[in-house]
Amino acid sequence: MSLKNAKVLTISQCIHPFIDGTGMAKDARQLPQAFLEQGNEIRVFMPKFGCINERRHQLHEVIRLSGMNLIINDTDHALLIKVASVPSARMQVYFIDNEEYFKRKAVTEDANEKFYGDNDERALFFCRGVLETVRKLGWSPDIIHCHGWMAGFIPLYVRHFFNDDPHFEDAKIVFSVYDEAPEPLDKNLAKKLALEGFDKELLKGLGKGTTEDLVKFAMGMSDAVVKGSAKLTRGMETAVKAYDKPVLAFAKDADERLTGHLDFFQGVMEEALV
Repeated sequence: MSLKNAKVLTISQCIHPFIDGTGMAKDARQLPQAFLEQGNEIRVFMPKFGCINERRHQLHEVIRLSGMNLIINDTDHALLIKVASVPSARMQVYFIDNEEYFKRKAVTEDANEKFYGDNDERALFFCRGVLETVRKLGWSPDIIHCHGWMAGFIPLYVRHFFNDDPHFEDAKIVFSVYDEAPEPLDKNLAKKLALEGFDKELLKGLGKGTTEDLVKFAMGMSDAVVKGSAKLTRGMETAVKAYDKPVLAFAKDADERLTGHLDFFQGVMEEALV
């Protein structure tokens, strides 16, 4: 039975047409619309990278949601929330913005194709920003669907930071994993998380501190996993098999992929009711 009457929160590091060219961007665009058309409620979030043309996509700031400050690595950072409508769909996308983290024109690499040294903090800010905004909206998702490593801190925050928050206490987390090359994260990542009050023992799963380690860490705290690419790295394939969780296999056909997600998410919901 397809998913109906559920509240689905989609969190992705890229969404078409704002950031294009990847399977992740297409999935994060098409799946929420499919959920919406089946009678579900949706909220969709991504980072407001500097390369996104605000005028072309008609982004505007949501003043009532902006104005919070988030402490990342013991420093205050202003949270701005912007929103845009997706052309040809009754769907809005919320953007998490911050002058320091997201003004730069590139997404995750500098002009020399070097991974930004503060990408871990950008991901922390993005994930915290999404969850704080959802709380401010007064909205309680049934399913939180994460796409990509930049959403990798969502399960940690939901399970161990907002674990007593009624907005998230019943939410099931589904993590979509993609064929992304591992990139190094700051070696002080665990220390930054410890500043937020997380137990050091809990953070051991972050391993060497690569984006792939972060996704594996996130999968370990999720309720189900989706294969977003036909092939994953060997390490990721091994990790997916190692976790005793429901897994949705990759489907090449777009319609089959949409139907598969609807059925899979309904199964995750029904398991929550058992």
